[in-house]
Amino acid sequence: MSGGASSRTKDPFDVRKLYKYLRVVDVCDALDGIGYFDLTLMSAEVRPLWLGMEFWGPALTMRCVPANRPMWKLDTTEEIVDAHGIWFKEVGSIGPGDTIRPGHVIVTDTGGAGEVGCWGSANSMAMVTSGAVGIVTDGYARDTAELALQKTPVCARKRGRTIIPGRIEVVELEARIGCGGVQVRPGDIVGCDDDGVVVVPLEVAEEVAVHARAVLLSDMKARSDLYRRLDKEPDSTVDYESVEAYYRQFE
Repeated sequence: MSGGASSRTKDPFDVRKLYKYLRVVDVCDALDGIGYFDLTLMSAEVRPLWLGMEFWGPALTMRCVPANRPMWKLDTTEEIVDAHGIWFKEVGSIGPGDTIRPGHVIVTDTGGAGEVGCWGSANSMAMVTSGAVGIVTDGYARDTAELALQKTPVCARKRGRTIIPGRIEVVELEARIGCGGVQVRPGDIVGCDDDGVVVVPLEVAEEVAVHARAVLLSDMKARSDLYRRLDKEPDSTVDYESVEAYYRQFE
């Protein structure tokens, strides 16, 4: 395996630019090629909630644990509406907030918590508003019809119904975590498309991008030839000239 500690000093937001156009499968092929067989493939259960979702970005990690106390009974409709505010006021809250930079992917380790929709249609959209390009959780998401309608980029292991109070707590940001069966560190490159989620360790992310680009262009050119032979109208998936033009800036 290649890479070293010094390569962690690379700005992951610059490295992210090398992943524009790349498919998850291209990156997986490149990881295989340098000896990272299956090491950073998230569980196939962690999947995008709607077709056509694509993103790449540096990880912003969140570590959660199951709450060790239940939510108490609320007495009024107003309190029920404000359940999250009441819970967070009592037990405290840690959130990405000002930590988010444009391009971040928020990766959430739920610590084995049971059914709890830690990401829903409102709080996930707030993260996008702050600059996040994707959210990945090894737990549940809720309001999933709205997430799909909004095209909010959330990958989750399951669809759920319940809310945060009394079920889960965020205990740490920007720590090394496990999510979907793989290790994720702040700044590692995380990507998603219809085929699933993969993590690229920052130490090898530039090398992987070079190999993956070659895999992608080879595939695009081969398929472009097949399109011509079948008299099929070209689409963006075979527009290798645009992809080549984009990557020339990095040569």
